[in-house]
Amino acid sequence: MRPSGRKLDEMRSVSIEAGVMKHAEGSCLIKMGDTHVLCSATIEEKPPSFLKGTGLGWVTAEYGMLPRATGGRTKREAAMGKQSGRTQEIQRLIGRALRAGVDRSALGERQIVVDCDVIQADGGTRCASITGGWVALRLAVNKLMKAGVIVSDPMIDHVAAVSCGVYAGQEVLDLDYAEDSVAGTDGNFVITGRGRMIEVQMSAEGATFSRGEMGKLLDLAEAGVAALVAAQKAAVA
Repeated sequence: MRPSGRKLDEMRSVSIEAGVMKHAEGSCLIKMGDTHVLCSATIEEKPPSFLKGTGLGWVTAEYGMLPRATGGRTKREAAMGKQSGRTQEIQRLIGRALRAGVDRSALGERQIVVDCDVIQADGGTRCASITGGWVALRLAVNKLMKAGVIVSDPMIDHVAAVSCGVYAGQEVLDLDYAEDSVAGTDGNFVITGRGRMIEVQMSAEGATFSRGEMGKLLDLAEAGVAALVAAQKAAVA
């Protein structure tokens, strides 16, 4: 029995509310169970210096967690003067994931920055950030197209992510913190709407896993991402 009472292949409740920020070109509030992430997209009409003159655009991300997103207060990284290694790793993952769903030549020489701020954390914050970040990015691109700034849609596919793991000896979908903190195997799967893999992060957290177990987790992840893509489509409709 999972702590939440969910079935092994059951996702937490998912909701995506689009357009929650007045000034951002694209925004949403994504809730996956008790993990809530505010995502916004900002259009900057010039690319990073390393892309100047190439005709290519860029999508990057920043990630942060509010001090009371967790059970105890976490110090603001700005107050400490530097980002943690975890924060840097997660925001690079979000950027890589979102860029995989974009035709950068169609985007043109501009940059879109996706900010993901965790309001409340209960496991799977990076996955929620990627899934919600795509919605914010989609809405920002819609504004560019509506204004006639770009003609061809640079969004080539949906991008979503979900966690899976081995909890109490069983493969489960969409781990919450109670499961994630003690899972024998933990994995994050970033997959496109067409089922193409972008990134798979798997690690043994005290118990090794077999190829067969990995396959079962991938099957769960594909079903989970399909549900998340459906939620994305509903949010931007």
